[in-house]
Amino acid sequence: MKKYISRSLNLLCLFSVAMLFASCTIGRFVYYNFANITDHKIFPSRTAKSDSIKFHYAVSKKPKAPKTLTVGNKETTFDDYLKNSNTVAFIIIKNDSIQYEKYFSGYNEESVVASFSMAKSVTSILIGCALDDGLIKSIEEPMVNYIPELNHDGLEKVTIKDLLDMKSGIRFNESYVNPFGDAATYYYGRNLRSAIKRRKLAHAPGGEFEYSSGDTQLLGLVLERALKGKTITNYLEEKLWKPLGMEYDATWSLDKKKDGLEKTFCCINARARDFAKLGRLYLNKGNWNGKQIVSSQWVKESTTPTPGNQEYTNQWWLNGDGSYSAKGILGQYIYVNPAKNLIIVRLGKNHGNTDWDGLFASLAAKY
Repeated sequence: MKKYISRSLNLLCLFSVAMLFASCTIGRFVYYNFANITDHKIFPSRTAKSDSIKFHYAVSKKPKAPKTLTVGNKETTFDDYLKNSNTVAFIIIKNDSIQYEKYFSGYNEESVVASFSMAKSVTSILIGCALDDGLIKSIEEPMVNYIPELNHDGLEKVTIKDLLDMKSGIRFNESYVNPFGDAATYYYGRNLRSAIKRRKLAHAPGGEFEYSSGDTQLLGLVLERALKGKTITNYLEEKLWKPLGMEYDATWSLDKKKDGLEKTFCCINARARDFAKLGRLYLNKGNWNGKQIVSSQWVKESTTPTPGNQEYTNQWWLNGDGSYSAKGILGQYIYVNPAKNLIIVRLGKNHGNTDWDGLFASLAAKY
């Protein structure tokens, strides 16, 4: 009897393991456990090459950066505060000059860090470029003009603008701890195009803001179709990575190696200084040293609150004081404050129990 029970348990375990790893999505979720800033190492990717001409920020001769912070009733050095909050890179740029630049936990200026959802804002920049290039006619177009396989069950009413503002009404489980959720499927899965075909409406589009990585991935497919054979990474290289004089190449993670689709909701892998240049582009209203990279109108629409979009518009977070940010789940930030001519980049292993929005606002007030 004991032998029978033991054999049954072994068979049950083998069956469970087989079923678990039959799904690469669930298997990868379990194996990797949770997203990490080194995830660029586990996914296939395409490379956006930098140009031979590099843009380098000047380093301030009289840097103005905080030396200490008071947290609760305890004063600590700014460096220690960042280090203890699991920060790996922190840059403050004022008037095109670096006021502060420090790296922690073995990271340096050449270290690659995954963007996570900061990629959403970059996807928005590329949508703006595609509008300028006439590849997309209007953000008021239905998304099904580019994704005709979704022309059913009310999805035909969803516009590109609905996707940009995350008001599509399309059902998407954003949970990052559920291996069966949509977020896990999109992040760890190997067929985004197939996953996209399964999207359904939860309610009519154009309603309330609901954060959805699914909306940004749909934007990615719209962009890929509009590019007609050119990859999204190629377009990133052409429109941003080379014109902005990035110091290093970047990669964009894909769902699969052969004919893969860029994970436009999450996964650009680059260095802190180059992320800062994306902030500089918007700080200068889409102009880069005299060349208009993306229209100033697009930048304005993407960074200005409206009655219907006070918090989020065109894949950018609005802070209510004229500043705005690209944000990633593990505390990746590109913060831009036009009134102070200020850019802050923070990259980290996690949020580190810190209110970064509050800290950025506090730092901005001192400039």
